[in-house]
Amino acid sequence: MAVSKEVVLTPEGLESMEKELSFLKSVKRREVAGRIKTAISFGDISENSEYEDAKNEQAFIEGRIITLEKMLRNARIIDAGEVDTNAVSIGSKVSLKDLEFDETLEYTIVGSAEANPSKNKISYQSPVGKEILGKPIGSIVEVAVPAGMLKYEILDIKK
Repeated sequence: MAVSKEVVLTPEGLESMEKELSFLKSVKRREVAGRIKTAISFGDISENSEYEDAKNEQAFIEGRIITLEKMLRNARIIDAGEVDTNAVSIGSKVSLKDLEFDETLEYTIVGSAEANPSKNKISYQSPVGKEILGKPIGSIVEVAVPAGMLKYEILDIKK
């Protein structure tokens, strides 16, 4: 039996996953079942692209439901009370200064399951996340990226 991997989530990440799971189970399953039923009513399903599309979507939805259920079973929720403002930790909101471009960036450090760089949520397992985790305000870190090295200073850490 395989060992289940712990999934680290913030309370917001947990809520988001639970909402997605509920939507998939209650709404999307019914929609796809209706599409399959309609496609079957057209007759010969061997050359019915609508039926094939609906069956593929059904397989994707069922796979995503299984994935979400497994992640939620193995979830460890990071409570705001656990977030240390003396050093970067999972759940921290961090202000970083890009020392090359003199820009300030704000990130929330999250588990990989809820990472979303477009929403400034980066995984503690990402290159930047790994380098800043455990570091206090004022620390300067260097992050290796394909284009070279990035240099950041940790300006602030909040819950």
